[in-house]
Amino acid sequence: MSHTFRVVQGRTVEVAHASTDPLTFQLECVEAFVTSRVVRGFSAVTIENETGELERMLAALGKPVWEATADDVDRVVGAMAADGLLASTRRRYVQALSSFHRFLITRRAGEIEALFGVRLTNPIDEFNASRHVGDDSPRLLPPPSVSRVAVFFDFLKERIGSARKYAPAARDYALFRTLYHAGLRSDEASKLEIADVYFGRGPFGKLHVRFGKGARTSGPRPRWVPMLDHLDLVVRWYLEDVRPKLPESAVLFCDQSGGAMARGTIRNRLRYLQDLEHCSPADRFSPHALRRACATHNYERGVDLVAIQQMLGHWTVGSTMRYVRPSETFIEDAYRSAVSDTVAFLQGDDDAH
Repeated sequence: MSHTFRVVQGRTVEVAHASTDPLTFQLECVEAFVTSRVVRGFSAVTIENETGELERMLAALGKPVWEATADDVDRVVGAMAADGLLASTRRRYVQALSSFHRFLITRRAGEIEALFGVRLTNPIDEFNASRHVGDDSPRLLPPPSVSRVAVFFDFLKERIGSARKYAPAARDYALFRTLYHAGLRSDEASKLEIADVYFGRGPFGKLHVRFGKGARTSGPRPRWVPMLDHLDLVVRWYLEDVRPKLPESAVLFCDQSGGAMARGTIRNRLRYLQDLEHCSPADRFSPHALRRACATHNYERGVDLVAIQQMLGHWTVGSTMRYVRPSETFIEDAYRSAVSDTVAFLQGDDDAH
């Protein structure tokens, strides 16, 4: 049997069903990347957070990721630093971009080279990869003081009476009181439902945090959080007087359409309220800083560290200790308290004799 060979003109490999628009193709790649995280077993909360960070990073780059250079990453991360984002936050953005880039190299490198003539090169190198910054870093600002938190909540209470819309203003007050007194993450508070409030459970009532953050890929880790420092009274007032004035839904702290408030919405809402408060830059704090304030203030007043760990939903006491930032006079205050207790005991002993 004879075979006939012929020479054909070489050409670029054709990619079936692939978009030639760079941004559309990148969006398809992001969707495939998210699917791969689901298949690998990452929790929904982890995937949602990572995807949000990746999308914001890609938007800041302003170009398809395969066209981005190390200088582009430097520009974006530098702008984040100038805006005051902590090193740990910037590290998450860079890590999300790096993970996505590794996915593209493994799964889509051939398509990208065929479609756009670009060979993938990771724009994250040893010079712009965020090094791990320990929690003793001076960049980690201390949480707001007890007096600062009190001033902020007084402002929110006054605003309830003067705000154009009563219900959203009152909801803000109850929401941020919950973040502080229960030590919740923004994601955890946003996923609370009305049915998660149990006034009859324990001496103070409890919140059932069904979507607590799990370790790595373990998925949500539920926990019960007591409503301390009269938070039960605040939540009861909110449910009886405020929540009925908001759209009907199962969500506890809903937005004006009845849906759950996203983490970014809560952060932006707090920033807006602090703008209205006209507080100085040094007095500003984030929703997560309220969680650290919860840990610190409870520790300073003598609450057992293991109890704080359980309330915050940490896996280890070591994680909780990284949240605790005692005041500058914590040692002196503890010393005075110990000495005064000893003196009172000795005086009482003398009186007995």
